[in-house]
Amino acid sequence: MKLRFQLFEFEDLPWFPRVIRAGMMDYLRFMISTLRTYQPIVPLLQGALRQTGQTQLLELCAGAGGGTAGVLQQLRASGLPRARVRLTDLYPQPAAWQELQRTTPGLEAELQPVDATAVPTALPGFRVVFSAFHHFPPAAAEALLADAVRQRTGIGVFEGAGKHWLELVLAVTVLPVAQLLITPFIRPFSLSRLFFTYLVPLIPLFTIWDGCVSILRMYPPAQLLRLAHRADPEGRFAWQAGKVQHSWGPQVTYLIGTPLLPDNA
Repeated sequence: MKLRFQLFEFEDLPWFPRVIRAGMMDYLRFMISTLRTYQPIVPLLQGALRQTGQTQLLELCAGAGGGTAGVLQQLRASGLPRARVRLTDLYPQPAAWQELQRTTPGLEAELQPVDATAVPTALPGFRVVFSAFHHFPPAAAEALLADAVRQRTGIGVFEGAGKHWLELVLAVTVLPVAQLLITPFIRPFSLSRLFFTYLVPLIPLFTIWDGCVSILRMYPPAQLLRLAHRADPEGRFAWQAGKVQHSWGPQVTYLIGTPLLPDNA
């Protein structure tokens, strides 16, 4: 699937109820963490961190932090014991982040809203975006990358899908059933999550829509590279994009940019 459709997701809308958004984010975090969706990109991220001399990851658009803990643990276990992550988002999720902080050494959270297209200089680190870059239309996506270039900090964009039609089929068949089965086991426990999943099933319905739209809005690798080169017209960064495959089938789409040394810029 090479086309990209600029549709809307309910969770992006400012009026969308916070309790429904939080329930959707909690489900996404649980699934990504349980399936270890981002395990295949750890070697890529490890190489980028070593190349830039960074140990601090600054996660933009973190949502409920899905996958972050697993990635951090693998980085620490594979030769970067000092690796740390700071979570940020335009809509912070303190309840979900507190649980992650409690169980994950090296994980911190910024509780003030952070605009991913204009990150404060007081928040350093190699920037990463998991499962969220597709939310940005081209102009905003380019601005997000350009801000990293302007501040000369490396950046990695990762989407936990390969953008295939089969993924759309799964989003409307298998995943809704899985959501109904696993919701009671999601932590921290929430009565509102149960209410809006089983009695008034707004969380599953909006998750189906947003999940399908997420796949349709994803940028394939060629489009990611075009965005990166527009954001970096002077060629100050080295960019790579592609897909890596999980051992049990699913793919992760990625874009990584690292600053070139001054004499190579």
